[in-house]
Amino acid sequence: MTSPTSQSRILVVDDEPDLRTLYELTLLREGYKVDTAGDLQQARQLLAKQRFDAVITDMRLPDGVGLSLITELRTEQRSERCVVITAYGSAENAVEALKGGAFDYLTKPVDLKQFRHVVTSAVSSVVARLPTMQTMASVSQAGAGALGQRALDRLVGQSPCMRQVKDRIVKVATSMAPVLVTGESGTGKELVAYAIHANSHRAKGPWVAVNCSAIPEALLEAEFFGAKKGAYTGAQLDREGFFQAASGGTLFLDEIGDLPLAMQSKLLRAIQERRVRPLGSTQEDVVDVRIVSATHKHLAEEVQKGHFRQDLFYRLNVIDMVIAPLRERTQDLPELCNALLARIAEEAGIATPSLQAGALDHLCALPLDGNVRELENLLHRAVALGDGQSLQFESPKSLTEVMRQSSDHVPAPQASDGIPGDLAQYLDDLERSILCRALHATGFNRTAAATRLGLSLRQMRYRIARLHIDTPNQDETGELHDGNSARMPL
Repeated sequence: MTSPTSQSRILVVDDEPDLRTLYELTLLREGYKVDTAGDLQQARQLLAKQRFDAVITDMRLPDGVGLSLITELRTEQRSERCVVITAYGSAENAVEALKGGAFDYLTKPVDLKQFRHVVTSAVSSVVARLPTMQTMASVSQAGAGALGQRALDRLVGQSPCMRQVKDRIVKVATSMAPVLVTGESGTGKELVAYAIHANSHRAKGPWVAVNCSAIPEALLEAEFFGAKKGAYTGAQLDREGFFQAASGGTLFLDEIGDLPLAMQSKLLRAIQERRVRPLGSTQEDVVDVRIVSATHKHLAEEVQKGHFRQDLFYRLNVIDMVIAPLRERTQDLPELCNALLARIAEEAGIATPSLQAGALDHLCALPLDGNVRELENLLHRAVALGDGQSLQFESPKSLTEVMRQSSDHVPAPQASDGIPGDLAQYLDDLERSILCRALHATGFNRTAAATRLGLSLRQMRYRIARLHIDTPNQDETGELHDGNSARMPL
């Protein structure tokens, strides 16, 4: 762990002398300058005289609650990062503190190793708090850094809702508060999540993206928390889990709504206690990660149905970020199309085709239920059908014909009595035909196609892979991507 500079100054506020002394000595050993206070009045007097890099305060104090300090510092637009110490099991207080503007929280009894991690993280957080309504030009000058600015530039569009998203990214990036990104499939949730990471003080740390719906249920615990050698059949070596791999950085949990309830309970404990126990281990590992999650589902409705734990939803949804579908921001289409066409042309080694007004009108009239993913697919086809300079979009009739051809691709019976000569092949071809029709009808939106066919997303993905169905979002390794590619502009 990198030692802080000797100029970093911390204020510790706690009414218990022994704990106050313990925190002070721990910080002094790390090289910080430390001031202490036993109540809110003493803390306010010190804050009036001195600027601090971080303020560590107990939630309950003799003359009030530590949360009031955070509120006052935010009102005065002070730069101190605030860390709140809450009672064990008081998840509501921790969430309240994060929503109130705390940088992070600690749970009693405080683990000193975790204490040092949190304080270092708070002091290292140098991104200034920016007003939500600042223009993006101001954000750029404020210096999210080259990496952060590139991540923001990937979010193509200047519509009011996109400007609001970008402003909110910069604002929420400055804390450790969990963020839940919601939006329809294909809207660019992973790009938004990565922009939060890239604009935070953790930008140089690991970025670990996990598609929760793509992991077999039997492997979830080992994948998330790691496993020791011999913990299960085939475990030949110790392996780290997603939490350990993301230590010091950000863990992005895509399609969080698809996690089974049993795993939701284990994930909640890991997030609350910041400790994970690898399979086969008797020791717990302290982990230092920021959680950003995403889903196309309405999690509040999933909670009502009993499909998602309310306490986990409460913990993940400290800060919510909603990404609008393309149909609600059609003014972004020209810029978005140009960005997509430039990338398509670069990958194909051709000149970038021009997007004519008639073509844009055609796109604006489409529902684009698959959002950016569907738009990219349409542009890929238009480039392929064009003459190299202009685009040629398929008419609804020709698309219907493609679907009809897919449905007709069923082998004729092999025998005169109508019984197939190869039943397995016959059924595979029939299933492939139905899946292709559903994919075409939904603009290759696998989530929508699965819903239409009464399948889960995991079942849909398995069938696509087993039947070797080509889709626009299949990369050169053959891996299927249901989340948004980090290369895809929004």
